[in-house]
Amino acid sequence: MEKQLDPMKDDLPLMANTSHMLVKHYTLDLDVDIESQSIEGTIVFFLETGSRYRNSSSADEGGCHSRPDETCKMGAPEPCHVPVTGPSACSSEAEDNDCAASDRGEKDTSDKNGNHSNGEQASGIPGLKSCCDTEDPGSTGFLLVLDCCDLSVLKVEEVDVAVVADAEKFTGSAKVRDASEELGDLQNRIVHELVTLPAHRWQEQLCCYRRCSHAPACGELPFATGPWSLEIRKPGIHAPKDFPHAIRVRYRTKPEGRSVTWTTDQSGRPCVYTMGSPINNRALFPCQEPPIALSTWQATVRTDAQFVVLMSGENSAEPVPVQEGVLSWYYYVTMPMPASTFTIAIGCWQEFKQQPFTTNVWTNSDFSLPFSKADYRWHEERCGHVEYPCRFQNPDMRLQSVIPYRVFAPWCLMESCKDLALWLLPQCLSAAYTTLGTHPFSRLDVLIVPSNFSSLGMASPHIIFLSQSVLPGGRHLCGARLCHEIAHAWFGLAIGARDWTEEWISEGFATYLEDVFWARAQQLSHDEAEAQQELKALLRWRRLRDEVQNSEEELQVLRPNRENTGEVSESGASVVKHGLKAEKIFMQVHYLKGYFLLRFLARTIGEASYLALLRKFVHKFHGQLVLSQDFLCMLLEDIPEQKGSGLTIESIFQNWLDTSGIPKPLLEEGETWKECQLVQQVSGEVTKWIQTNQKIRKRSKKKIKQDEVIFQKLLPDQLVLLLESLLEEKTLCARTLQCLEKTYKLREQDAEVRHRWCELVVKHKYVHGYGDVEKFLREDQAMGVYLYGELMVNEDAKQQELAHKCFAAAREHMDVSSAKVVAEMLF
Repeated sequence: MEKQLDPMKDDLPLMANTSHMLVKHYTLDLDVDIESQSIEGTIVFFLETGSRYRNSSSADEGGCHSRPDETCKMGAPEPCHVPVTGPSACSSEAEDNDCAASDRGEKDTSDKNGNHSNGEQASGIPGLKSCCDTEDPGSTGFLLVLDCCDLSVLKVEEVDVAVVADAEKFTGSAKVRDASEELGDLQNRIVHELVTLPAHRWQEQLCCYRRCSHAPACGELPFATGPWSLEIRKPGIHAPKDFPHAIRVRYRTKPEGRSVTWTTDQSGRPCVYTMGSPINNRALFPCQEPPIALSTWQATVRTDAQFVVLMSGENSAEPVPVQEGVLSWYYYVTMPMPASTFTIAIGCWQEFKQQPFTTNVWTNSDFSLPFSKADYRWHEERCGHVEYPCRFQNPDMRLQSVIPYRVFAPWCLMESCKDLALWLLPQCLSAAYTTLGTHPFSRLDVLIVPSNFSSLGMASPHIIFLSQSVLPGGRHLCGARLCHEIAHAWFGLAIGARDWTEEWISEGFATYLEDVFWARAQQLSHDEAEAQQELKALLRWRRLRDEVQNSEEELQVLRPNRENTGEVSESGASVVKHGLKAEKIFMQVHYLKGYFLLRFLARTIGEASYLALLRKFVHKFHGQLVLSQDFLCMLLEDIPEQKGSGLTIESIFQNWLDTSGIPKPLLEEGETWKECQLVQQVSGEVTKWIQTNQKIRKRSKKKIKQDEVIFQKLLPDQLVLLLESLLEEKTLCARTLQCLEKTYKLREQDAEVRHRWCELVVKHKYVHGYGDVEKFLREDQAMGVYLYGELMVNEDAKQQELAHKCFAAAREHMDVSSAKVVAEMLF
């Protein structure tokens, strides 16, 4: 394991020793300086002893350690979402004053090289053995290991929670200062009682967290930072149970930190947002990165009054002036989730509101819910997660087809946001509700992020980032992408993967459900939905085929850890296999193979039965972490007749999850999509264009009459298939390409269509289209990486000059992984 944790390798290390101690809650108090591109402040960790050292006689404290040894059984239950419908906790003026920021202006202890430590500097990544020798009196003592990278850690101190007002209420009947109890034991007991408060006391709990986070220190703690970790110790402490359970860290981010992107928005104004990958949030704040380390958080963020702060939070924060020109924003989350899901975006965003007379929200009567009586019986059962006031158990929340939503973007994108994202959101939310039932989260913000965002979308609790690339060209791409990200509320957030290498659990489900949601949002008939989904399947098949042919085999495996999936070291540390491989970020194999597996299962057992099973899966496992076999076991238990047909967990692992290449069952299905009416229509149009190209070449000096060939109007996905088919032609003359662009108005189509058009331009060296390529590489960076390679492959001087020109203009603000991949293509 120690060799695998080499930061120069492709695997992403998860260093936190979560088996020893677990962060149950984070309290952040931050100042954001957009001009200097830095975030500085404090983070307080409220900790509990981890599963390996927890007293076996104690009650389950919501521990996040699950057992990987049983194929069809989950380990300890994980928490689920908590609905928050009341006012923000600690919102009164008095409480804000009570919780005012403290510890300002500490001395910066960094050396000239930017390293920070008040103890011995860590040399590289610590071996796992040093993290595990926690009870040997001859050892160096217990180390709390946190995931940390690209941060300047200024100070670490123990927090004296025992001096906080009303602390005695958390110590039972014992006296606050019992002579027989050491101060450290008392403090840890207070934290234990605080983190295990019952669900109905969540507001009181948040207020107490906030007061405790501003309590005075009772001593600094030695610490050391390594390439991937922050190690904290307390002299004389050899066991996790005796280690301080409330720790405050003062730190500052670095402009080059890989967890946040400092850039400008489409209006040229500065902004910052979290990346989410590949190193998650460890360069935003020290944390425990393993998904099993579920925690809650609350954050106070201060920045210039011109900026809006959006964050993963159950409340819609209202800014509070704290000094002239500075506003404070407060968010909180009461659903324990991985620290990687914490999301923040700060910029001059505008909220775009739908006018009442144009609002088009479907009500429950507009859709007949496809739920059976059995679906409703599930809600009468106790949820499988730790005790929570769960939305799935709240009758009012179960009937909420459209949760409150807002749309934010730079002012220059106002019209497109109003016409598309704002109008489509209620339809997509309602369609998701009719498919899966209760929304896991209480509200949703959608933000159109800057042009350097590296994907078409990213879902986090309560907030979705959307690329500007989904806005042009009509509602199809925007609606489909919204549906994909909304699906992640259930698959990826409410239900998470216990092992991050099983990305297909999140992305495969979201890709499959994207089609289901979008068909219902468009109110398509069964036949129309079927035809569109067959066409989409063919496009995805072609994409998977190309990716399999042009990528490393080891990156094509959905369960790269195979039988070791879900296992961690004794301390809880592990690695995400291939997590740092730059090109993996642009691969879609886990989306596509996961989608085709789920599609195969749906067609095997019938779509109605399959969707009912998905609803059952959501109810059974929301708020928990799962492995592939948890879903597959439930499927085979509900459909026992499939075992007789040879469909077993072992066969699914072998054919779909544990091997590279195209799955064998999928090879047999590939030809069936060509019979789809929408596909046949495209085939007819392709033939017309090939014939047209031949005529143009023969009559190069004569114009073809416009009415000589009549081309049919095509859907966006049909246009994608048409252009992909024409890409297979050896030569298309310039006049053919000119006619093609004019016929379909390709420059006005969505980004998927325009990307294929740019590929045609590059392949056939259509000089009049180079401006389209340049525009695409500038404005559609989420999709343009592949085009740089195409421009270089042809070894054409003009095209290579265009590639270098576009990269030089975009490089400064380009996503780091994108820039690395493009640079390798160009230099």
